[in-house]
Amino acid sequence: MTRIAIAGVAGRMGRTLVNAVQQDAEATLAGGTVSPGSSLVGADIGELAGSGKLGVMAADSLAAIADDFDVLIDFTAPRVTLDNLSACAEHGKRMVIGTTGLSDEELAELDAYRDRLPLVFAPNMSVGVNLTFKLLETAARALGDEGYDIEIIESHHRHKVDAPSGTALKLGEVVADALGRDLKTDGVFERVGQCGPRSDKEIGFATVRAGDIVGEHTVMFATEGERIEITHKASSRMTFAKGAVRAARWLAGQPAGRYDMQDVIGLD
Repeated sequence: MTRIAIAGVAGRMGRTLVNAVQQDAEATLAGGTVSPGSSLVGADIGELAGSGKLGVMAADSLAAIADDFDVLIDFTAPRVTLDNLSACAEHGKRMVIGTTGLSDEELAELDAYRDRLPLVFAPNMSVGVNLTFKLLETAARALGDEGYDIEIIESHHRHKVDAPSGTALKLGEVVADALGRDLKTDGVFERVGQCGPRSDKEIGFATVRAGDIVGEHTVMFATEGERIEITHKASSRMTFAKGAVRAARWLAGQPAGRYDMQDVIGLD
């Protein structure tokens, strides 16, 4: 039985993760954290998630529950995640990270822990999205250099703070890698005014932020006479939460290293 703790347990995704752990027969909820000084310190995590009393209380630090859990799941914010990563390394824990919006410097800081603990880091924990990555790689190799323009459109709820989404960027990286391109030079993230016609190598991005959209991503390959679209739509955060719990269970038996969901579901 994998003992799982949840970072940011009072947030929307934190509450969903609590319920996902409760639904998994091979995992048990062992703890959760809220912000230091929060009025929710000491609150029952089950009640915070709307699932009734569980007898597991919210703590204000990982150190306070270090003896209770095996794997931490973190969908918080970049700086919080990196602080939690340091704490997990210090206490010999494993970590599943779904946080997005990390800068290049923060990604390098995260990667420096790959030899200190086992961690899964993925922009999207959905099994369906990770299968989409594989389908996209095949499509890109077949179509991308044959006169097809490539555009990535992503939509999320109005509260999402980073753009493009981590999943959209990963989709772009998959395409770029398959075609021998560099997303940093070939990615186009803004078109305003007299921007001129697109170049052959462009990988374009468009972002929508509206309402309560959980997450939708489309990669379009368009040429004269036809258009191919590969789309994934998530209708519930539970799909991400269940993927993260699956990753936590898988990670419990792995040596130190940085893994992603492709490793977890056996697509690599």
